Amino acid sequence: APLAASYDPTVVEQGWQQHWQQALRPQLESNPKVFSMILPPPNVTGALHLGHALTITIQDAIARWHRMRGLDVRWLPGLDHAGIATQSVVERKLHKERGLSRFDLGREAFVDEVWHWNEQFGGKIMSQIDHLGAIVKKDQSYFTLDDKRSQAVADAFVKLHEKGLVYRRRRMVNWCPTLQTAISDIEVDSEQLEKATKKMLPGRNRAVEFGVMHRFRYQVADSEEFLDVDTTRPETIFGDVAVAVHPEDSRYTMFHGKHVVHPFSHERIPIVTDAVLVNMELGTGVVKVTPAHDPKDFECGRRHKLPEVEVIDKYGKLCGNIDQRFVGMDRFDARQLVVEELQEMSLYVEKLDHPTALSICSRSGDVIEPLLMPQWYVNCGDMARRAADNVRNGVMAIEPKSHAHTWFFFLDNIQDWCVSRQLWWGHRIPAYRLKPGTAGTADASDQWFVAASLDEAREKAEAELGFKLQNDDLEQDVDVLDTWFSSGLLPLSAFGWPNMSCDDAVAKDLSSSYPLDVMETGSDILFFWVARMAMLCEEFSGRVPFEKVLLHPMVRDKAGRKMSKSLGNVVDPLHVINGISLEQLLTDLQGGNVGPRELKKAEKELKKEFPKGIPTCGADALRFTLASYLQQGRQINMDVQRVVSYRHFCNKVWNAVRYALPLLETTKDAKVTADNPADLSLLRDDMTLADRWIMSRLAAVVTEVNNGIAANQLAASVAAIQRFFVQELCDVYIEFSKPVLYGNRLQTNEHEDAAAFEQDQFARKRSAQATLHRCLDYSMRLLHPFTPFVTEELWQRIRDSDPLNTSPS
Repeated sequence: APLAASYDPTVVEQGWQQHWQQALRPQLESNPKVFSMILPPPNVTGALHLGHALTITIQDAIARWHRMRGLDVRWLPGLDHAGIATQSVVERKLHKERGLSRFDLGREAFVDEVWHWNEQFGGKIMSQIDHLGAIVKKDQSYFTLDDKRSQAVADAFVKLHEKGLVYRRRRMVNWCPTLQTAISDIEVDSEQLEKATKKMLPGRNRAVEFGVMHRFRYQVADSEEFLDVDTTRPETIFGDVAVAVHPEDSRYTMFHGKHVVHPFSHERIPIVTDAVLVNMELGTGVVKVTPAHDPKDFECGRRHKLPEVEVIDKYGKLCGNIDQRFVGMDRFDARQLVVEELQEMSLYVEKLDHPTALSICSRSGDVIEPLLMPQWYVNCGDMARRAADNVRNGVMAIEPKSHAHTWFFFLDNIQDWCVSRQLWWGHRIPAYRLKPGTAGTADASDQWFVAASLDEAREKAEAELGFKLQNDDLEQDVDVLDTWFSSGLLPLSAFGWPNMSCDDAVAKDLSSSYPLDVMETGSDILFFWVARMAMLCEEFSGRVPFEKVLLHPMVRDKAGRKMSKSLGNVVDPLHVINGISLEQLLTDLQGGNVGPRELKKAEKELKKEFPKGIPTCGADALRFTLASYLQQGRQINMDVQRVVSYRHFCNKVWNAVRYALPLLETTKDAKVTADNPADLSLLRDDMTLADRWIMSRLAAVVTEVNNGIAANQLAASVAAIQRFFVQELCDVYIEFSKPVLYGNRLQTNEHEDAAAFEQDQFARKRSAQATLHRCLDYSMRLLHPFTPFVTEELWQRIRDSDPLNTSPS
């Protein structure tokens, strides 16, 4: 069919994905070099966003380039079960649609609901990956909670436990009352407040004041003296078991070894001296000690053998043997009431502005509650040292290099990793214990048997306990593993580990695909994911999982703000690809969770920026735009109008080829093909200065684009090919060659040999045709990693009719 008169990305981008999947199956008898890479698995929590689109653009460009160079590209896609994120989304959906909580359903029924969600959205996400043009190994796609990955996770946990690297301990954890689970340190955001600030929290109708220090008095026992104490958390007063002063603070020397009277329980609690906890220069120099609800106080309590009195439960409510008026009260409501009670007792002194670092759950926005709980931990010390040294010693490279200091800071200061989560969706921890009521449980309530299956756990338990058990005598830990534990194994588990011993094909695939050639991902998950992979995979394989880490910047809106549903500034890649009306944009915005003030602002910005909506730009224009942004620093300030301009560039490419195709028809008749350098070289004597010039520029841009991709400088590559195609090929060469290609007769004098002139004209035309053919052919190849759809459509028409020719991908 003739090339359409105008470029329509909706039409052009139909059907090529199926063609690529069929045409690019590797020849079984060949043994090409392998290039392996995994797609960072998107969460099954909904649609892809621009960050995913950027990842796919970069990785697909790299994959296509290596494939065009003859390599066997093994680029595996997958989906992440995303424990906390997915469970939260499904819980909200349940509550909104049916008014139910997960506890109303029970664990089994709730997990079934989440699996249904996964089946519903997993397929949509893979379809969106197709829509963006990615050629991935669909037959080797993975899900982090499928059977193979579940076996890998269980085996890894058991192996770490056998090495003494996994242990269970009662420690202070970051507890999120909203999500009802512990979270790791790097899932906690620190929000800096300089003065008194009111903040809305999930599930509360009234704002809570933070950024203040409350000063109150403890009366010294058997004395008229008082000690002034500062605290940002008056509600924890019920858990106070001591007050501490610095041993060298002369103001309080007389109180060493004495006691104060608790204002609510009226019990005597000791005054201890502690140079680690107390800073003499800060506040009054007297600190209340609450070991069960503050990490520093916990360590102080251990040093002085103080009791750990828990007074706040996992729901953020006060509990325990305390004043009954406070039992069951929300922690922040209790804060206000404690202040009022202290005022009535004439023990409250004042409230002061106080710079505060507020610990916020990155997923829920709730304030973290430090709680003492038994949890499972991974000892990361040696693994972290190896991962840091690998970068220091050049075994593994991080690009851009500016991120290396972040890598070292995290790994050099690493804490043991709390890997247990109080969720229902995820990998159940492969640890078992005797059920209550079973013989021997009196002394073994926290005795766990770590094993990959119930049968293995029973065998271990029988060997250790010395008596026979039935399988139903054991119960598995109800907690699940941190999502990052399973995704941290992916460079191994995606290719079939640990099943190598029983499957030769798996072993061969793993040995040729591991380590990965490159690990490309967002800089925001350098410690969440990349560091965990570096630690875990080397621990199990003895080799680094990748020699190069390529980090891309964050995608923000054009004003530099983080894209957030609450701000209403999220750009959906499919809206850019397919186009969307202003009315639909506004409807989608109003259906989100944007606050009234931000909604008004977001609506105004949408109307100003997209008065006619977003036009259909296509995946090629979006990909080219994202690649062009990679020359920026640490973030991309995304302007959709830039995608529109690159859609015009795709249109220019289309029109240039459409113009050229009729002029190239005689090339085939004359047996001059742009795919055969020997044929083109035969015409060298007939080349005009313009022909020679454009061929020199083509040679230069081929080198520039290839060098750019090889060095992961994709922005330099797209800038080079765009400059060549527009400024040199279209604006100069095509204009200069028009008289020759159209065969316009030049004026000749009467003595000139007409036949010789005709022959010269024909030779020059053949040369121009072959030159233009070569330039267009190579331009499509150079553009193809970035704009695969339009270049495939055009290249199939440009190429020689030789049936042996295959797709440039």
